[in-house]
Amino acid sequence: MGLSRLKSLEPPQPVVRYERAAAGELLHLDTKKLMHIDGIGHRITGDRRTTKRGIGWQMVHLAIDDHSRVSFAQVLPDETTDSCVQFLRQAVAYYASLGVRIERVMTDNGTGYKNTFKAACDELGIRHIKTRPYTPKTNGKAERFVQTSLREWAYAQPYVSSAQREAALQPFLHRYNWHRPHSALNRQPPMTRIPAVSNLLELNI
Repeated sequence: MGLSRLKSLEPPQPVVRYERAAAGELLHLDTKKLMHIDGIGHRITGDRRTTKRGIGWQMVHLAIDDHSRVSFAQVLPDETTDSCVQFLRQAVAYYASLGVRIERVMTDNGTGYKNTFKAACDELGIRHIKTRPYTPKTNGKAERFVQTSLREWAYAQPYVSSAQREAALQPFLHRYNWHRPHSALNRQPPMTRIPAVSNLLELNI
């Protein structure tokens, strides 16, 4: 019956859905490792004789605002503390350009989000919140945005190089923020929830 473990007898915890009242109250951060691209791979060609090994990795850092779902992302070489702090500063600047001040950020317990990252948060006047260990659904909005990014950007088409894939990131983000209907926002794009720029939305459609 699949009940060999004690935890199997416990009822599953209900999913707690929440949404912050205003943009900037909580920013979810996450990362996703992507392999460098050097030509069309075997997943598309079906020819495993052309498989390239040791080509290396790069990291896409992603941010999504809890209330508006407006998102920001950058491709960086790794997920070290320096890269995480760099991305945090860039994200805060991006949202500030929209008239949004970030009050809190939520991250997992990765090594890039330790003491130096917290010090950067303190400098920026941001409270740093961490997810519960081994509970990725705590940061569910970021996890969902990662999956959307992979489906609609990173794996959406065959790229011949990492540079070509990276060049497609910003057009994807523009479409996601300004045009793409969001099911949790009554089928409206995320920018409709940013007061300072929502009146410009019609000019960008």
